[in-house]
Amino acid sequence: MNEHNTTMERKVFTGERALFQAKDLTLSDCTFDDGESPLKHSENITCSRCSFKWKYPFWYAKHIHVKDSVLFEMSRSGLWYGQDLTFEDTMIEAPKEFRRCDGVTLRHVTLPNAQETLWTCRNVRLENVVAKGEYFGKDSVNIFADHLELYGNYCFDGARNIEIHNAKLLSKDSFWNTENVTVCDSYIAGEYLGWNSKNLTFMNCTIESLQGFDYIKKLTLRDCTLLNTTLAFEYSTVDATIKGRVDSILNPKGGVICADEVGTLIRDKKFVNPENTIVLADGMPVKPVSGADVELISGQGRETKLHVRKQNREA
Repeated sequence: MNEHNTTMERKVFTGERALFQAKDLTLSDCTFDDGESPLKHSENITCSRCSFKWKYPFWYAKHIHVKDSVLFEMSRSGLWYGQDLTFEDTMIEAPKEFRRCDGVTLRHVTLPNAQETLWTCRNVRLENVVAKGEYFGKDSVNIFADHLELYGNYCFDGARNIEIHNAKLLSKDSFWNTENVTVCDSYIAGEYLGWNSKNLTFMNCTIESLQGFDYIKKLTLRDCTLLNTTLAFEYSTVDATIKGRVDSILNPKGGVICADEVGTLIRDKKFVNPENTIVLADGMPVKPVSGADVELISGQGRETKLHVRKQNREA
């Protein structure tokens, strides 16, 4: 079907490919019931107050604008290989949405089942989005987010060129294997943040992360607060100004770390060159201990506390 300059209102569509290859179409108060791929290969489609209840509604679609609508759970895997997709004021209950798309804009969108969502996409913009699901944003490139609330581990794994503002991220293993990430004015909670990444910057953020910021090339922290953050910065090159206390720091590879207070600095000459890193607490050098002087005390399966056997021993 190829509709030009056509408006459809209060229609119910069933059956496979109900509006296959539709173009220049405005849909209002329509329902897409059972039937796969109703708008596959469509172009220039505007949907208002529409309901999508079955699988694969927008594969290979271009120039799609959906507003005040609902994608129910069975509309899963509904937006793959698309270009120029905008969703506003919309509930997306389905998982596995937005795969290998170029040009995705979400404004005031909720995704309560965002498993495997926004994978391998390019040029993504998220504004006032709430999502719950693991591996959100995996391997995507050129992401901008403002007021993102995310519940789910492993977010943005392998992604590149990310800019995030005013976000709340509850995510273990966030930003692994990433490159060129800037996060401002945000809250992040979850262990092992940022491992194996390059060019990560956090500005005016509050972060809680067991063994966070490890194995990073060129990590920058500006005026950040680190809560309950232990064994941080292992084998990372760091330029950090931290407000308040850092509970413990382990074998940073290089750079300058400035905090108001450092609980324990663990540094072993056999693993890192101490001359490559300056660690200051309230402007004064922090005296390190070696790993042999520290006992790791596990809690709930995690190394959460340190006991220093010998104080003020030079590593």
